[in-house]
Amino acid sequence: MRIAALSDIHGNLPALEAVLREVDQEHPDLIVFGGDVASGPMPAETIEALKKLKDARFVRGNADRGLIEEFDGKAPSPMPGPFAGWCAEQLNHEQRDFLDSFEDKIQVGRVLFCHASPRNDTDIFTTETPDDRVRLLMDGVDADLVDLVVCGHTHMQFDRRVDGLRILNPGSVGMPYGRPGAYWAMLDSDVEMRRTDYDREAAAERIRAKHWATAAQFAADNVLNVPSVAEAMEFLRGAEAKQVAASSV
Repeated sequence: MRIAALSDIHGNLPALEAVLREVDQEHPDLIVFGGDVASGPMPAETIEALKKLKDARFVRGNADRGLIEEFDGKAPSPMPGPFAGWCAEQLNHEQRDFLDSFEDKIQVGRVLFCHASPRNDTDIFTTETPDDRVRLLMDGVDADLVDLVVCGHTHMQFDRRVDGLRILNPGSVGMPYGRPGAYWAMLDSDVEMRRTDYDREAAAERIRAKHWATAAQFAADNVLNVPSVAEAMEFLRGAEAKQVAASSV
């Protein structure tokens, strides 16, 4: 079964449109979205584009959950995702309900899709994370039923194995680290990591046109330029260290 794995769009509709054009040429049997689809500069428009897709399934990310909580007037849970307040104001009830229809996890054959880890939507781990911590995060995954776990959340592509379990992050469509572009993956008999370039100047212009206080900053920091691998890893190490410290209290 051919599956396109996309994650962390974050309301970057131009990046999503570019990836979907490439995905369409691949004729996958299914597209699985790994969460955090709308929290960004074009939340409502991104949701409308996703609603039109056939043969697509959606995992709920922490930012999706945060938008729902903001829309419902609830105090957001920890790590609700960036830009939740403004983005929630852009949504209507139908778009809110679309986000609420997302699944916690999705299993297709022997592939398990989640947002951060199989146990929750906020766990942080990277290629540097020690195997012992990864084992903890993957605890409960049945090796007799699952060969591959596909996660998102940290916005960087990686492909690693721990005790025979393959763990893949397809990267971020809308807020990548390392090099500008839109990142995703094709799953077939093997995994092919992908990067889609797009007209980023035109995308930045569309984003800056939004009536959002940080639209220009988003375009500058996530479309025209992106954080370097070194900058991203420094941030992720710190965030992961805080999670580890909190869990040991």
